[in-house]
Order: sequence, then structure tokens, then C-alpha cells
Amino acid sequence: MPVIKILPHAEYCPQGASITAAPGTSICEALLDNDIHIEHACDQVCACTTCHVIVREGGRSLSEMEEDEEDMLDRAWGLEPDSRLSCQALLRQQDITVEIPKYSINHAKEGK
Repeated sequence: MPVIKILPHAEYCPQGASITAAPGTSICEALLDNDIHIEHACDQVCACTTCHVIVREGGRSLSEMEEDEEDMLDRAWGLEPDSRLSCQALLRQQDITVEIPKYSINHAKEGK
């Protein structure tokens, strides 16, 4: 099973982590299944950008980006060439390294 290395994030994963998940699992699903509670305001249906991650290593091994994801990513804060919506990026066989951006466009969270 591929390993997902998560770089440290002050709120979601302060120490960083390494987790495994079966091929075909989305990055978001794998994080949530391992108690890394990344934001996912649209219930993982590619209707927002709150689950935006930056794939630092292994990005070519993920499922190809579809047009809906590309369109939504244009709205993400801190967009980089290796950005993906974690709910749409499916694991294959290769290990990956991801960074959860510091800021999100989740307006519902602002009041907390």
C-alpha cells in the first residue's frame, strides 16, 4: 500500500505523519480515516476548495486531474502548480508527500 507523508501543519498535523491507504483511495479519505481532520466543506464532491493540498512528491502517480477539479482549483488560496483537491486525487501505487496549506477558503470556519 502506498504511504502518504504529511508535512507538519500547526492545526491539523503538528508533528507531521506517515499513513498508508489502499490504491484507489482519495487523499482526503485517507487523511480523515487516520484522524487528520482536513477541511472538506462540500462532503468530498468537488464543489469547493477547502480540501486543497499541495503534492510535494509523487504527484505523477495520482489519478489524472479532471476538468471539474481544474476549475475548482482556480478558486483555491495559495494555489501552486502541484496543487490538488484531496477529495479528487486518488492514490495509485507510489508513495506521496503532501502539504496542507496554511490558509483555506472555508468561510464557515472564520467565526471559530
